[in-house]
This record gives sequence, C-alpha cells and structure tokens, in this order.
Amino acid sequence: MTTPDERSAAALHDAVHGLYERTPEYSAAVAFTRPQKIAFLTLLGIVVAGVVLARSTTLVLISGFFVTWYAATLADRFIMFRRGLNADAILQVSDADAHALSADELPPYTVLVPAYGEPEVVGQLIGAVRSIDYPAEKLQVLLLLEQDDTPTIAAAEESLARDPEGAEVVTVLHVPPAEPRTKPKACNYGLHYATGEIVTIYDAEDTPDPLQLRRVVAAFRRLDAETGAASGAASEARTVCIQARLSYRNARQNMLTAWFTIEYDVWFKLMLPGIMRMRAPVPLGGTSNHFRRGVLRELGAWDPYNVTEDADLGVRIAAHGYRTAVLDSETLEEANSDTINWLRQRSRWYKGYLQTWLVYMRRPDRLLREIGFIPALRFTLLMASTPIIAVVNLVFWYLFLLWIMGQPDFVAELFPPAVFYPSLVCLVAGNALTVYMNLVGVREGRDPLLILAVLTYPAYWLLMSIAAAKGMWQLLFRPSYWEKTAHGLEE
Repeated sequence: MTTPDERSAAALHDAVHGLYERTPEYSAAVAFTRPQKIAFLTLLGIVVAGVVLARSTTLVLISGFFVTWYAATLADRFIMFRRGLNADAILQVSDADAHALSADELPPYTVLVPAYGEPEVVGQLIGAVRSIDYPAEKLQVLLLLEQDDTPTIAAAEESLARDPEGAEVVTVLHVPPAEPRTKPKACNYGLHYATGEIVTIYDAEDTPDPLQLRRVVAAFRRLDAETGAASGAASEARTVCIQARLSYRNARQNMLTAWFTIEYDVWFKLMLPGIMRMRAPVPLGGTSNHFRRGVLRELGAWDPYNVTEDADLGVRIAAHGYRTAVLDSETLEEANSDTINWLRQRSRWYKGYLQTWLVYMRRPDRLLREIGFIPALRFTLLMASTPIIAVVNLVFWYLFLLWIMGQPDFVAELFPPAVFYPSLVCLVAGNALTVYMNLVGVREGRDPLLILAVLTYPAYWLLMSIAAAKGMWQLLFRPSYWEKTAHGLEE
C-alpha cells in the first residue's frame, strides 16, 4: 500500500518530469534543440556575411521582410477581430440554463488555486469560493501552497479557521519545494489529488462569476450534443477545454490599469472568440480555463518549464485534434498597477510565447499535419510575432524619429519606395485599426471613461516593446525562470 509520503514523491516527480519523460518533443525543458541552434547560427552567419558583402541590399531585404511580416500579422489580427464581433462567436449560457441543472446532474468539480508569496490576497480566495454556486459536496478546492512558503500557509490557515464554511470545501495542499518554481509545476502536483471530472484554475486574487462552474457544465453538455448530432460526427473535434473571459476590476486605478483592461477586453471578448471560430489553436489565459480531467491527464497536463503553460496547453489541445471554446462568463482579476511589476509579468508572457513557438517548430511538418497550414501560420503570426514585432517596433520607431529630425541618408537607403510605402501603410492603417479595435473594446467593456486611455495607448506599446526585449534576453539565459507577479496592489 502506498504511503502519503510515497504518493507525494511520485506526484512531485511526475509534476516536474512527467511531460518530458513521456513526450519530450512537447516539453520546454530544453529551450533550444541542436537543430534550432544550428539554424539560428546559420541564419545569423548569412546576415553578417550579407552585411559585410552587400550591406545596402541586405539591410533593405531585412527591413522589407519585417514590414511584410508586420502587415501579415496586422491583417490576421483584424480578421480575428472581425470574426469575434459576430454574436455567436462566444458561447452564451443564461442564468436560467445554469440554474436548471439539478445537483444530481452536476459532476464533481475540482478548482486548483496555486499561490506563492501571497499572504495578502489568500484570504480573499475564501470569500470568492463561498460565492460559487455549486453543491459543496461536489466541489473540491485545492489551495496549492509551496511547503516552504510559511507566510502564505499561515495566512491561509488563519483565514480558514475564521471561516468554517470555507474550510469545508478548501483543502490546503503543500507542494514540496523543487525546481522549477513555477505555477504549472504546482498545478501538475495538485492534479494528482484532484477528484473532479472537470478541473479549473483560479488565481488567489480572482473573483469568478458565481455561476461559472454551472455554465461550463451546461456548455460542455450543449457542445457534446451538437458534436454528436452533426453529420460526419466522427470527424468533428471534441471540445475538451472551455476558457472563460477575464477582465479587471481596478481599471480606473491609474493609466496602466486602464491600458491593461482595454487590452484584456479586446483579447477575451473579441480576439479569442474570433480565434475559436477560425478553428485555430486557442492560447489560453492563465486562469478560468476548465478541462475534462481525463483528457488533461492524457495530454500530459501542464509543462512545468514553460512560463506560459496556459498558451502552450492550448496549442497542444489543438495538436491532438481537440477543440477549445470560449464562454461568456467573466472572472475579475487585479490589473497590475505598478510599472516594474507589469514589466516583470509581461516579459514572462512574451518569453513563454517564444518558448511555445520554439517547441512546436521543432517539427513544423508534424504541426502542419496536425492542425493544417492556415492554423499553423496563424499560430506563428500570434506566438512568434507578438514579442518579435514588439522588439522590431523599437528599431522602427527609432529610425522614424531619426528621419523626422534630420532625414539621414542611411535611413532613406533602408526604405526605398518598395519598402517605404508599405511601411507608411502599416504605420497609418495599423495605428488606426488598433485604435478602432480598442474603442470597440471600451464599448464592449461598457466603460466610456477609458476612452482617454485609448488615446494615450501608444505609450503602452512602448512598455510592451521594453518587456518583449527583456523577455527575449531572458529566453537566452534564464528560459524557465518564473518572475513572480506581486498582487494586492489595487486601491
């Protein structure tokens, strides 16, 4: 018979090494494979040789390449946005349909709540859990705390001692300390103790829609019925994950939180539903994604070495022939109100996007077979373009300022008419489209006071570019380092 210590040791080993041991091709434990290093060094050598032997032609080709890539990315984002505007782009489950499910119809549900170094917000979790409308006997909430995180453990135990009702559904699970110190490692460990048929993740500071779990159950049932009733159902992909919308409750705290809220409203209310409609891989958010537990285990769960484990898992779901849906049920979070803290979080996201792209580019031929050419192209335009274009923006903005101030000859040399006019279109049309999408996001968010933030949004792009440069630097030297985001800063 397995002892608790033996079970814990086995769970920890699987949490850290399971994905790599079973399917190493999907693990980011190795940041760059040997073929990728050779390809990168070869490309770098070609560029250096080109600059030495034919400087003008090489630099024009480079600038033209990035302008073309920029235009393609912009066009694809706008297509996603337009698809997301359709009324049926996002799943809707009414309050009545959610309440119509009896306790007998509701399956066991597990909520994983990973937290590290967050004693100031862990108490809030208890109140959020108590507000969830789900039978207590079928709800398991695992608060995943690192075993050596004494302050957070003490705060959790104190909060539960004051709230016996919360203590009935919340179990504090101590995660043994082990590298990497990442959220996905903790979730993998907790998954070994999960008993629910459906598993979801909430962050400790989250305030989910009280009916969200019921809505997810209703949505899964509806999608299963539609798949089973569809003609040629054998070829219809099964939905195994439902992503709820995320938004922020402190949008008006300062300009940074306003920008962040606009970005999230556009992404979760319009872009993700558009991606879902196009049958492309859906990069999941870090919370409020709901999985069928059996399939999640089959897929290898989360990659503990990938610092955007959510986006990575969304791609793996598509690569295995499954689907993700987006549900119109909101979870409110705390937007980063401190610039340095925001840069730490965003650089981690950008680093993780590139990690995910590198993992699936190990065998691009296989990815093409698994999801198709257009979805694979969209995957590249999203996961690789987002951080790379943000860094390229810094260079292009610098060149633009140089041209405005003195019109140096070398800038004109870089942008002959064939490159200059497409660049001008990207500058004018790209900014206009972005402002338009943000205005629609403000409208969807029903907060017209955020219009001022839309007008000052270019300053937010500068922060994104700085974060992207930092994330790419860390990818080279600290690929699996998880920069902790501080919470409890909202006023």
